[in-house]
Amino acid sequence: MDGLETVRELRKIDSRVPIIMFSTLTERGAAVTLEALALGATDYVTKPSNLDGKATLEAILRELIPKIRALCRVPGAHNVLSDAPATPPIAAVQGPRVLCPAKIVVIGVSTGGPDALARLLPSLPASLSAPVLIAQHMPPIFTNMLASRLSSKSELPVRECVSGEAVAAGRAVIAPGDFHMVVQQEVGAVRLRTHQGPRENFCRPSVDVLFRSIAQVYGERALAVVLTGMGQDGLKGCEMLRAAGARVYVQDEATSVVWGMPGFVARAGLADKVLPLDQIALEIVRATTLQVAARNQS
Repeated sequence: MDGLETVRELRKIDSRVPIIMFSTLTERGAAVTLEALALGATDYVTKPSNLDGKATLEAILRELIPKIRALCRVPGAHNVLSDAPATPPIAAVQGPRVLCPAKIVVIGVSTGGPDALARLLPSLPASLSAPVLIAQHMPPIFTNMLASRLSSKSELPVRECVSGEAVAAGRAVIAPGDFHMVVQQEVGAVRLRTHQGPRENFCRPSVDVLFRSIAQVYGERALAVVLTGMGQDGLKGCEMLRAAGARVYVQDEATSVVWGMPGFVARAGLADKVLPLDQIALEIVRATTLQVAARNQS
């Protein structure tokens, strides 16, 4: 059997065993990897193409070992790249808040993201009144192919970001691999810009970079959604968004492949709602169609 057949047969035997795919940074490698993820593979590791043997091995191990620890939940093996320990309780959101209708939806996601997005985006209507911006931890080539796959399944058009384009309702835009994506208020429009600034939380694109720009431009009119993923990228961005009055929703632990990114946000008391994946689309629609300010009960 080839890799895809193996994934298919493994999933018939066991729906939960973690499966990590190896891939090359090529169009064919990206296509096969995304197909494997659609068949049920849990995550993937890319093989660098421009390094010598020893450097390639070191790069693979640097990416692979934390993923094995996180996906297998190895006791005592948590680090900056792995999921958060499960011991601290979820902190409560403090006090009542007046919420404005969300004028933009911004999503941060990592491990397990392609499958989560493939379930979430098709549940959003083409008439959604807000733009959707997505920072998915992925390398070049992969993000463009992911956008095409998601667009083919969704009423909402999905595409990879083109730097300089105006932010517009009724479509979803994914940050390109190896580039940060930000929003900027410019004359007459809010535009998307990409850049290759330093990695944050070992990532480019980084969720924190995108969320910070959203907080600065949209403030309380934003809705941030943090989905499954390793590490804590997005935590600092959520702190800024909450300080600006924005909503923050996170995926719950039961439906996350790794409850790292959403778990950190929930435990910090920054999440307005902790939701199963299949309820998030409905809550996004509700937040973007809110006609009058709603007050949370303390």
